[in-house]
Amino acid sequence: MAKKKSVTAFVQQSVGIRLSSHEKICAERMNNLITSIQRLEKKVDTLSDSVSKGKGIVSVLVFLGTIVAAAIGFFNYKWNFITKVLQLI
Repeated sequence: MAKKKSVTAFVQQSVGIRLSSHEKICAERMNNLITSIQRLEKKVDTLSDSVSKGKGIVSVLVFLGTIVAAAIGFFNYKWNFITKVLQLI
Protein backbone atom coordinates (compact mmCIF):
# COMPACT_ATOMS: atom_id res chain seq x y z
CA MET A 1 0.00 0.00 0.00
CA ALA A 2 2.83 2.38 0.67
CA LYS A 3 3.85 2.23 -2.96
CA LYS A 4 0.43 3.28 -4.16
CA LYS A 5 0.49 6.36 -1.96
CA SER A 6 3.88 7.42 -3.22
CA VAL A 7 2.89 6.81 -6.84
CA THR A 8 -0.38 8.71 -6.48
CA ALA A 9 1.41 11.52 -4.64
CA PHE A 10 3.93 11.76 -7.48
CA VAL A 11 1.16 11.76 -10.10
CA GLN A 12 -0.78 14.44 -8.23
CA GLN A 13 2.38 16.52 -7.91
CA SER A 14 3.17 16.24 -11.63
CA VAL A 15 -0.43 17.05 -12.54
CA GLY A 16 -0.25 20.06 -10.24
CA ILE A 17 2.95 21.22 -11.93
CA ARG A 18 1.38 20.83 -15.36
CA LEU A 19 -1.73 22.72 -14.27
CA SER A 20 0.27 25.57 -12.77
CA SER A 21 2.35 25.97 -15.93
CA HIS A 22 -0.84 25.84 -18.03
CA GLU A 23 -2.42 28.49 -15.81
CA LYS A 24 0.64 30.71 -16.27
CA ILE A 25 0.40 30.37 -20.05
CA CYS A 26 -3.34 31.10 -19.97
CA ALA A 27 -2.79 34.12 -17.71
CA GLU A 28 -0.22 35.51 -20.15
CA ARG A 29 -2.61 34.96 -23.07
CA MET A 30 -5.41 36.71 -21.19
CA ASN A 31 -3.14 39.68 -20.43
CA ASN A 32 -2.25 39.89 -24.13
CA LEU A 33 -5.94 39.79 -25.06
CA ILE A 34 -6.81 42.49 -22.54
CA THR A 35 -4.10 44.85 -23.80
CA SER A 36 -5.16 44.19 -27.39
CA ILE A 37 -8.79 44.97 -26.57
CA GLN A 38 -7.78 48.17 -24.78
CA ARG A 39 -5.77 49.31 -27.82
CA LEU A 40 -8.74 48.57 -30.08
CA GLU A 41 -11.06 50.56 -27.82
CA LYS A 42 -8.71 53.56 -28.02
CA LYS A 43 -8.64 53.31 -31.81
CA VAL A 44 -12.43 53.11 -32.00
CA ASP A 45 -12.73 56.19 -29.79
CA THR A 46 -10.38 58.21 -31.99
CA LEU A 47 -12.16 57.03 -35.14
CA SER A 48 -15.56 57.98 -33.77
CA ASP A 49 -14.21 61.42 -32.84
CA SER A 50 -12.86 61.84 -36.37
CA VAL A 51 -16.17 60.81 -37.91
CA SER A 52 -18.06 63.25 -35.68
CA LYS A 53 -15.75 66.08 -36.72
CA GLY A 54 -16.18 65.12 -40.37
CA LYS A 55 -19.97 65.17 -40.06
CA GLY A 56 -19.78 68.63 -38.49
CA ILE A 57 -17.56 69.96 -41.25
CA VAL A 58 -19.83 68.53 -43.94
CA SER A 59 -22.90 70.14 -42.37
CA VAL A 60 -21.13 73.53 -42.23
CA LEU A 61 -20.09 73.22 -45.88
CA VAL A 62 -23.64 72.32 -46.91
CA PHE A 63 -24.98 75.33 -45.01
CA LEU A 64 -22.46 77.67 -46.64
CA GLY A 65 -23.19 76.16 -50.07
CA THR A 66 -26.90 76.77 -49.54
CA ILE A 67 -26.28 80.42 -48.67
CA VAL A 68 -24.05 80.90 -51.73
CA ALA A 69 -26.57 79.20 -54.02
CA ALA A 70 -29.38 81.35 -52.61
CA ALA A 71 -27.35 84.52 -53.13
CA ILE A 72 -26.47 83.56 -56.71
CA GLY A 73 -30.10 82.74 -57.44
CA PHE A 74 -31.29 86.00 -55.90
CA PHE A 75 -28.83 88.14 -57.85
CA ASN A 76 -29.48 86.18 -61.04
CA TYR A 77 -33.22 86.83 -60.62
CA LYS A 78 -32.61 90.55 -59.88
CA TRP A 79 -30.31 90.86 -62.89
CA ASN A 80 -32.86 89.24 -65.20
CA PHE A 81 -35.60 91.49 -63.82
CA ILE A 82 -33.47 94.61 -64.32
CA THR A 83 -32.57 93.66 -67.92
CA LYS A 84 -36.23 93.01 -68.76
CA VAL A 85 -37.27 96.35 -67.30
CA LEU A 86 -34.53 98.11 -69.25
CA GLN A 87 -35.63 96.37 -72.46
CA LEU A 88 -39.17 97.65 -71.95
CA ILE A 89 -37.98 101.20 -71.58
